[in-house]
Amino acid sequence: MSSKNKSKQLFTSAVLLNIVVKYRTTLLLVAALTIILSAIFSGPTFITPLYKSEVILFPTASNSISKALLSSTFNNTKDILEFGEDEQTEQMLQVLNSNKIRDRIIQKYHLMKHYNIKPNEKYRFTKLFKQYEDNFRFRRTEFMAVQITVLDKDAGMAADMANNVAQLLDSAINRMQKTIAIKAFSIVKAEYIKQKNLIQTKEDSLTKLRVLGVHDYESQAEMFNRQLAIEMAKGNNAGIKRLQKKLDVLAKYGGAYVSLRDALEHDKKQLSELKGKYEEAKVDAVDNLPHTFIVSSAYKAEKKAYPIRWLIVVIATISALLLAIIILGISDFKKKEAYITLKKKGKKNKNG
Repeated sequence: MSSKNKSKQLFTSAVLLNIVVKYRTTLLLVAALTIILSAIFSGPTFITPLYKSEVILFPTASNSISKALLSSTFNNTKDILEFGEDEQTEQMLQVLNSNKIRDRIIQKYHLMKHYNIKPNEKYRFTKLFKQYEDNFRFRRTEFMAVQITVLDKDAGMAADMANNVAQLLDSAINRMQKTIAIKAFSIVKAEYIKQKNLIQTKEDSLTKLRVLGVHDYESQAEMFNRQLAIEMAKGNNAGIKRLQKKLDVLAKYGGAYVSLRDALEHDKKQLSELKGKYEEAKVDAVDNLPHTFIVSSAYKAEKKAYPIRWLIVVIATISALLLAIIILGISDFKKKEAYITLKKKGKKNKNG
């Protein structure tokens, strides 16, 4: 730091000290008056005291019951009892800030009336939603948990609303997922039933072919041809005719039998896969799992959280003193300038 800057700082400090010493009585009166007024105006008569309640919770790592518990093919590396990570926390914050939770809380606790907003006001919903945003705060903690904070003039109501928001969060996520899960189950169920009916139709067709004498095309054809050769060697015309009829039946229906049999084998594999998906989709559509681990529930606060009266008094007093010093300094400077100007005029008049 240069000597010039040091000199400026020393000069400024000296001027300020001079003002404080010179006007110490005035400044003391300003401080006392500010303390009294700020203490009065920060009281419950002018500022409604608010009580704070908080809920701390973690999201779960998995959202799907079936994939977490039933599926053997799904590569799920996350335990159902494991806490969620950054992605799940952000998703949870988005749900907390949604109108689904806000509207249910407003309706349940009659917040328009509670916040003294008249139902016939022009911008009643704008005021209501602004008040809600001011009193309901959701944030991510440094440990990837979610903190729900509720401020209200009623300490018990603040705790109830904070706990209720946590419950609504879980039910809101379940409700959103359930909507999709039910539709998914409906699709899988339709495909599963369709596949079962298709297999049954093919089974009925195979049954008809068995009635006609086609049981196992390959083994029957081999056996009949071998027996035909024996009968031909014996010269048994009756046996030859009987076997020829059977071979004719095989020739006529054998291709259809093989096609149906192979198609059935493929369809049954598909049905087995569909059944697994059907069972998983059914679980997701019917059952629920909690989506949160509540670490700390809200309780009724004993002391108000807002306003912080001593802080208001300190800030108001410091601000008033600084403003008073600036005003007094400017006033003092102008007085000196006026004095110097008058002195100069007096000298000129003397010389003249």
